[in-house]
Amino acid sequence: MADLCVEYARRRRIRALWRPVLLLALMLAFGWWIADAASEQYRWQWYRVWRFVGVWEDGTFRSGALVDALYVTLRLTAASLLLACASGALLAFMRLCASPVARLLSGLLLGALRNTPLLMQLFMVYFVVAPVLGVGPFTAAVLSLGLFEGAYVAEIFRAGVLSVPKGQWEAAMSLGMSTGLAARLVIIPQALGQALPALAGQLVSLVKDTSLVSAIAVADLTMRARVIITDTFLSFEMWLLVAAVYLFLTSLVSIPARLLERKEHI
Repeated sequence: MADLCVEYARRRRIRALWRPVLLLALMLAFGWWIADAASEQYRWQWYRVWRFVGVWEDGTFRSGALVDALYVTLRLTAASLLLACASGALLAFMRLCASPVARLLSGLLLGALRNTPLLMQLFMVYFVVAPVLGVGPFTAAVLSLGLFEGAYVAEIFRAGVLSVPKGQWEAAMSLGMSTGLAARLVIIPQALGQALPALAGQLVSLVKDTSLVSAIAVADLTMRARVIITDTFLSFEMWLLVAAVYLFLTSLVSIPARLLERKEHI
């Protein structure tokens, strides 16, 4: 029976791994079919695109504008994710604590962040907050994205904590644990397991939301693509390539999240 459970779990992990890969392959095949069908009306010029990805010179790879922009996007995503998790955890703690002042302040802040557009927040931080703090566009983008996504992460964390049965608290307390120790060793691990699918979805949203930072002159993937299109008029080629890159990035997020989610339910 144990061997059957292990084999069943292995097959579920394999299915969770290959579904996003299969979806990516099908979407790429569909895009290729559309491009081939439209070849009679539009002359594709993919050979002009690859130099913006990178070139080989004397046996070494020299990255192009798109690879450099991808690096900026990855740095922006990583920094914003750290800030979103930190601010989300703090806001969730404030929402769950007994102090009415903390609950009121966190509720007001969450309402302001969640009920206003991200683009407007980017402009406010870039034109108002950034000059006061003396920071550049990249830091302004990290602050905007981190706080905006942190507002949603806070509700995910809070829902995860509330989903843990109260009996877990009582069992931890009966063992002589303090409130902080019980939360760290018993409640938070279970809450994170419950919140994992929603957190993965929020990370996918963060990756896509980074495309908005081009509005405040951050040289991310979207902004570099716009500049290249202005210079070369390769609109369809560039946007298809950028869309494929974003799809690949979000798939990289989805696959590990699915594997971990399956593991939690075994």
